[in-house]
Amino acid sequence: MTHETPATGTTADVAGTGSADKATKHERLRQSLRGDIDKLEPHTALPTERELAARHEVSRSTVRQALDALADAGIVYRVHGAGTFVAAQTISKSHSLTSFTEDMQARGLTPGTRLIAADETTAGRQIAEELRTTPDHRVVRLIRLRTADDRPMCLETVHLRADRVPGLLAHDLNISLYDILQTRYQLRLVRAEQVWTAVSLDERSAILLGVPAGAAAFHVRRVGLDERGRPQEATTSLYRADRYDVHMTVQRGTR
Repeated sequence: MTHETPATGTTADVAGTGSADKATKHERLRQSLRGDIDKLEPHTALPTERELAARHEVSRSTVRQALDALADAGIVYRVHGAGTFVAAQTISKSHSLTSFTEDMQARGLTPGTRLIAADETTAGRQIAEELRTTPDHRVVRLIRLRTADDRPMCLETVHLRADRVPGLLAHDLNISLYDILQTRYQLRLVRAEQVWTAVSLDERSAILLGVPAGAAAFHVRRVGLDERGRPQEATTSLYRADRYDVHMTVQRGTR
């Protein structure tokens, strides 16, 4: 297995201390293991510490350090008494308003869409409130399974006012909906109001997302608004909690 040559010229290298050598072994092993892990499916068991030590001709303490670093980075996870396993890739969502397609592409993943249903119906009370219309107003409803590198990530249900997107159902809805709204209907979403809650998936949603019934998920209700502050979409999304998290920066206010 190919190992990277460590960079030269650092203070530790010049000093030539034993601790620097140990750190270099640990880092080399971590990089080598990371390369192997990238080729494995999520939840695949890694060899034992003893096996890894023998294979890479290092001490078990060096193996443990490398695995600790990988666990801290979310690359692997440990199960007491069972071993170390490849962690499923987690996608971090920032506070910026981006489409699912943009999120995945920014992380080097290939976004995909499977259209489950597309029809026109009445808004009903809740959707009417979110879109600022009446319960009997006609809306377009899209139910889509969103994937990243062909793996299920999100199940979303989108509602749009039918009078603002005439002919939408005739378009290819397996591509970015935000692109269609902007290029075809000049509807540009610049802000969204969102509510995130933790839920357990029902059987139907779990099957579509490829996880056991009752698995944890993020339930997100989003209302997207245009430049004039008009609500243009009301969307409910279910994100797999094992593959998605939310990243934000908070700042303490000043008095």
